[in-house]
Amino acid sequence: MRFTVPQFIDVEDKIFGPLSFRQFAYLTGGVGLSYLLYTIIPSIILAILAIIPVASFAVALAFVKVNEKPFIDTVEAAIRFAFGEKLYLWKRSPVEKKNKEEAVVVSTKRYAPALTESKLHDISWGLDVLSQKRSE
Repeated sequence: MRFTVPQFIDVEDKIFGPLSFRQFAYLTGGVGLSYLLYTIIPSIILAILAIIPVASFAVALAFVKVNEKPFIDTVEAAIRFAFGEKLYLWKRSPVEKKNKEEAVVVSTKRYAPALTESKLHDISWGLDVLSQKRSE
């Protein structure tokens, strides 16, 4: 039995021409709020100054993606960060002061690898050969 694997599951269906339902809803809400501001505010210049941010926010909600995610996710994260609880903890660990003698002792220690019997035999043989060459 063969099954078809769905592809392009992150692409929304286009319902209203080139727009998905979500994009259409954002743009419709932006247009409706802009019209409401236009009718409520008596001065056209002030109305346009109020409409520009509303319209740009509606267009951003409909079309902008941040890191391949819809802009609404970024807005939601910003609101949660702004109004959510914040708990900052910083625990200062006490600093241990070492005197100079301990620092010198620590710095003069070297790592010595563990010697096996065969390595020890090879080293002693090398030293014996070198000492015989020097004595000649």
